[in-house]
Amino acid sequence: MAEGLKDRLVARALEEGFVACRLCRPWDVPEVAERLAAFIAAGYHGQMRWMAERMHWRGNPAALWPEARTVIMLAESYTPREDPMAAVGRADAGAISVYARGRDYHDIVKKRLKRLARWLIAEAGGEVKVFVDTAPVPEKPLGQAAGLGWQGKHTNLVSREWGNWAFLGCVFTTLELPADAPERDHCGSCRACLDACPTGAFPAPYRLDARRCISYLTIEHDGPVAEELRPLLGNRIYGCDDCLAACPWNKFAVAASDMRYAAREGLTAPALADLARLDDPGFRARFSGSPIKRIGRNRFVRNVLYAIGNSDDRALLPIAAGLQEDADPTVADAARWAATRLQRHAR
Repeated sequence: MAEGLKDRLVARALEEGFVACRLCRPWDVPEVAERLAAFIAAGYHGQMRWMAERMHWRGNPAALWPEARTVIMLAESYTPREDPMAAVGRADAGAISVYARGRDYHDIVKKRLKRLARWLIAEAGGEVKVFVDTAPVPEKPLGQAAGLGWQGKHTNLVSREWGNWAFLGCVFTTLELPADAPERDHCGSCRACLDACPTGAFPAPYRLDARRCISYLTIEHDGPVAEELRPLLGNRIYGCDDCLAACPWNKFAVAASDMRYAAREGLTAPALADLARLDDPGFRARFSGSPIKRIGRNRFVRNVLYAIGNSDDRALLPIAAGLQEDADPTVADAARWAATRLQRHAR
């Protein structure tokens, strides 16, 4: 009976739009606690204090909800239709991570998870909890334990079936369902993702120092970015896809089934001059329904000004100069840095 329910569950998950569905137990990742402790001890989490504060749960999924007996791990593809690296290096435009060019994935995936969870309750009863990226759940180790894929050398989940362009979600349930076999590592001697990193954020394969990661620096890091790292950001103004795009397993990438993940008009390569001029209401209006909205105008414009400083485009100098007295001290600092760079290095 449990096996038949699992088969129907997987079929239902695929009907909902997920590209894969695999199962494991909450206690199938005993290595996570030690790895997380080492990550925190090394300071690799930077300003993400919530990682240290929630170590008890993040390091032990069984402690998050002791009644849970099965974790249903799901992958949802957001594979880009366009070249994800096309905007990188453009002097006049910003490069935005693929996942943030469309609608906020938290809302889309969570609604899909809730529909699947309601279906499961109707079919077999039990209790459920759904999670997508906002709770202290180690989704990537659980994904590997469930057989969705493996954590590659860039620490993201990779699959031989759908590459590495995927969001992860999970449903914890009190039901006992058959678990899948874990996936093994298939990275081999490849180091394409490590070599692609602009800032050298990987001290070793399978180890990430977030303090040097462009995704962390442009999204999570508050305040000024260290001056030695600013030139390495290039024109990346929200996130970074370099390591993901470099993975050769993307030859098996599955097209995104939800058109809401497609890039909004103006977000594939937005003009830096337009973005730098945004005030708070303008920022909120432009990025309504986007994950970019959560970092706020000041942090976003800071990123845009770093890109302007790296542009070598003297036509952007008046934009930077005009923000040197911005009310936000970090924006003002970024503007002064950008203006100085353009005065010294611009064509």
